[in-house]
Amino acid sequence: MPERLILDGHKLHWHRDRVEAWLRGERIAPITIDCALTRACGYRCEYCYGQLQANDEKQMTRDVIFRFLDDAAEIGVRAISFVSDGESTCSPHLYDAILKGRDNGLDMALGTNGFLLKDDRLEEILPALTYLRFNISAADPSRYAGIHGCPESCFHKVVCTIGKAVRIKRERGLAVTLGLQMVLLPQYADQVIPLARLGKDLGVDYLVIKHCSDDENSSLGVDYSKYHDLTDIVKLAETFSDERYLVKAKWSKILSGGKRNYSRCYGPPFIMQFSGSGLVAPCGMLFNSKYREYHIGNIADTSFRELWEGERYWEVISRISSERFDARTMCGSLCLQHKVNEFLWELKHGRMTLKNDPGELPMHCNFI
Repeated sequence: MPERLILDGHKLHWHRDRVEAWLRGERIAPITIDCALTRACGYRCEYCYGQLQANDEKQMTRDVIFRFLDDAAEIGVRAISFVSDGESTCSPHLYDAILKGRDNGLDMALGTNGFLLKDDRLEEILPALTYLRFNISAADPSRYAGIHGCPESCFHKVVCTIGKAVRIKRERGLAVTLGLQMVLLPQYADQVIPLARLGKDLGVDYLVIKHCSDDENSSLGVDYSKYHDLTDIVKLAETFSDERYLVKAKWSKILSGGKRNYSRCYGPPFIMQFSGSGLVAPCGMLFNSKYREYHIGNIADTSFRELWEGERYWEVISRISSERFDARTMCGSLCLQHKVNEFLWELKHGRMTLKNDPGELPMHCNFI
């Protein structure tokens, strides 16, 4: 399992058809859509980028969500991850949406803090998910409460839910991958090893340790230079890995200094993001209302298929991939599309080629 789980990279080599169509200038459907079903969240995490993404919220009803999932399947989207700028477990339609998407032939995934995840629905949704990832940045209850902005009791409930998910997976022999994600800030160094140990004790498949993104104005105050001081402790955490459990840091981002080596944004046609408000925009870093010039529409007002087929969608895609947009200065650091952008930039400039035989199919291949 660990050898096939790509947590610091991309999977575009296994989507040669879509990449070649894009190179020919064709209008392609996203491979992956990362979205939320609401902007609501009961936590107030210290590092939350969601506070920088405020925009006009529409009602994400069951009908709106189901129409979107139908559209996605019909135009050729391959995977949907319920992550983005809200806690999707706050939506009463989450469980039905997971099952609907899977019935439509889409790979489905969920990222959640886990507190509102209903234990009695795990048996139902785990077989329909490609992966379930719990966002957890501390293994100590008091530290967890401080970092995530919630009562200590939340930690105990979440750990219990993770344990139940592991038990159900093992008892039923399910393929779903169960993981933990730590958003690392320098002041969380004391929790790196305890989290690596907790993940192993709980029996999850992986712990991924990632950077914290910030906007172009450094509103969250992330000091990327201090990440280098954490190298030894994070490498120590990775030694907890074995044949059943992987601890992996996103080194390419953690040690990047928050910088990009590309100026054009080519990733969104392949991996698009929606806000929990229903807003369709190229990426989460452009959700905020002050970036309206990059907003495409809202799936509560207009079907996703209509938006995707419309000229506005492609005007925005064209703009962010042109000389009118500089990804190094006009948007935040180390976005969701970062690794895809790096590859496509090198591909466009002839410094990279698509592999004819990329090798064994990686896990979660449609989540690029």
